[in-house]
Amino acid sequence: MQIEMINIEKSFGHNLVLKDVSLQLYPGEIHALMGENGAGKSTLMNILTGLHQKDAGKIVIDGVEKIYKDPKEAEEAGVNFIHQEMNNWEQMTVLENLFLNREIRNKFGLLDNKAMAKKAQMIFDQLGIQIPLQKDVDDLSVGQQQMIEITKALMTEAKVLIMDEPTAALSDNEINHLFAIIQRLKEKGTAIVYISHRMEEIFKISDKITVMRDGLSIDTKETKETNMEEVVKKMVGRELSDYYPKKEASIGEVIFEVKNMTAFSHEFKNINFSIRSGEILGFSGLMGAGRTEIMRGIFGLDKIESGNFFIEGREVHNSSPSKAIDNGFGFLTENRKTEGLILDFSITDNVSLPSIDNFSKNGFVDARTENSFVDLMIDRLRIKTMSAKNIVGELSGGNQQKVVLAKWIGVGPKVLILDEPTRGVDVGAKREIYQLMNELAERGIAIIMVSSDLPEILGVSDRIIVLHEGQIAGELSKEDATQETIMTYATGGN
Repeated sequence: MQIEMINIEKSFGHNLVLKDVSLQLYPGEIHALMGENGAGKSTLMNILTGLHQKDAGKIVIDGVEKIYKDPKEAEEAGVNFIHQEMNNWEQMTVLENLFLNREIRNKFGLLDNKAMAKKAQMIFDQLGIQIPLQKDVDDLSVGQQQMIEITKALMTEAKVLIMDEPTAALSDNEINHLFAIIQRLKEKGTAIVYISHRMEEIFKISDKITVMRDGLSIDTKETKETNMEEVVKKMVGRELSDYYPKKEASIGEVIFEVKNMTAFSHEFKNINFSIRSGEILGFSGLMGAGRTEIMRGIFGLDKIESGNFFIEGREVHNSSPSKAIDNGFGFLTENRKTEGLILDFSITDNVSLPSIDNFSKNGFVDARTENSFVDLMIDRLRIKTMSAKNIVGELSGGNQQKVVLAKWIGVGPKVLILDEPTRGVDVGAKREIYQLMNELAERGIAIIMVSSDLPEILGVSDRIIVLHEGQIAGELSKEDATQETIMTYATGGN
């Protein structure tokens, strides 16, 4: 299938999000679509698949002008969009999610569970996925849910496959399996639009790169004819030096300590570590190693069987998230959509909600102080919005992530836990988040960062703890850490 999108324009109210955008896509081509959050990438693909209707321009498919009335029609025609945000029914099983509205039935019209399980398992085997088909999706990690989304798309005979940040929640092993699948699809003639902020992936897998900025298509080049520096400059409109900014904060005394933390129900045990003021402590490990589960236990989101927490030498009990906040903790969760934000609230409400007491006087909210702080965060994190009163659910995924970060800064924590803080965030905004982390560390805040991105772990952390199967497998200083040593520990080596 050959697709041409010519001079596409789209506005939402008075907000012009696409202007004169063109894109060509050919069979057997992996075409990377790059740009900062809010550049218009997802909107362009949503127009192609019929979720939004264009205001101007035309779409030509195999030489014929065509407009899909909705995503279902696009999918039936062979155009499938794997969205960044998960679209699973959490109270249903993996198998039920995979075949929702595409059930296989026998000659009597009854569900053929055996045939569905066989087809699903075949795709799972290709991707190297080891998830029980009868398990409830609610019990899966974010990364596992992402693999379910990818599997759904691969179960159809897609002629065009659009992938929006498909590896954001995946382990290195799962990414390698996914890339192998993508190559096989390419060889079969499938056209693939690949949206990602991970530069190393783009240059590893794509044939062409189209860069968008502020709703415009800036340039299209063969991947082999460009480089990372040129792409970044076109994305952000400026040079971007020192991708991982130098950290100036001095590391002080121990501020938080964990002793003998165990939760067999969440498959981790005997967790012992400490972190000092001004320190950025990275947590690395394969998916399922227990990184997120440990952080949720610390913050009081999940119950633990045993363990003691100490803040500045004083034992504290985080029996709930509200108690953890009172004890000086903040937690940017990996799942911003369901746990980090109230999507139908404004940016202002989301940012100020956990720290509303800081903006209150005599029982009344000081709107001037509240608005001043929110405006400062919008400017500092470059959140793309027309107004602080805009609804968070209307923002791009990356800008939503920035709102979550802003709200925890407002709490003024002593210990700030960041679980995948730059997932789905563009290259320019990533650097701004790293710089903000450094500034918080300079104020004496201890930062725990969980990340699946090894270059990020190495570039930002002062010290790195590596987990393997729910236990600490190794601890590395910044000077001693390499990708090889981290992966050795993460896979159970010494």
